[in-house]
Amino acid sequence: MVYKQVVIANEAGLHARPAVLFVQEAQKFKSKITVHKGDKQADAKSILGVMSLAVTKGTSILIVAEGEDEKEAVECLVNLINNKFGEGSNDV
Repeated sequence: MVYKQVVIANEAGLHARPAVLFVQEAQKFKSKITVHKGDKQADAKSILGVMSLAVTKGTSILIVAEGEDEKEAVECLVNLINNKFGEGSNDV
């Protein structure tokens, strides 16, 4: 099992387009991946699950992966979040 805590920095949080991108990336991996926000958790491969967490800008989430490509899955999803889902790199 591999896990990593990350803070959502993009304006939209994990809603709409960013949520779709996140789920699409998660679906590329064989590992079971979950996203945790406080005491709630959701399947990272489910758009409804991810959006039900209502993750906003500045929220800390935990990404947990378990399976044969768990390390790559967590790294990929954390990079996607840290790059603000491609939403402009001018804001710091």
